[in-house]
Amino acid sequence: QVRLVESGGGLAQAGGSLRLSCAASGRSFSAYVMGWFRRAPGKEREFVAASGILTSYADSVKGRFTISRDDAKNAVYLQMNNLKPEDTAVYYCVARPGITVVPDTPGGYTHWGQGTQVTVSS
Repeated sequence: QVRLVESGGGLAQAGGSLRLSCAASGRSFSAYVMGWFRRAPGKEREFVAASGILTSYADSVKGRFTISRDDAKNAVYLQMNNLKPEDTAVYYCVARPGITVVPDTPGGYTHWGQGTQVTVSS
């Protein structure tokens, strides 16, 4: 059974940093795209970043967020720097089999974590 568990969310001040982690279990994820989405209050889920054969970022986080992965540990990380209040959201770890296609829509992913809250104060 595939399971994704996020950690590392919390409260940060604007301009600060947080690092999210996602631990994957149930199979090897080296041949999976892994990534992050977020949902702000009252808004739809929004693509943040993903890592497969290439790495993709939403324009809103480029230059501030960095996705990385450790396939030996079945883990993916999201380093978030220069946080802004508009980054406040529940962040979800996602995965899909295959690494050649890196989708930026929720329907492109087959596995989702439960989410971790990130709150950025101004």
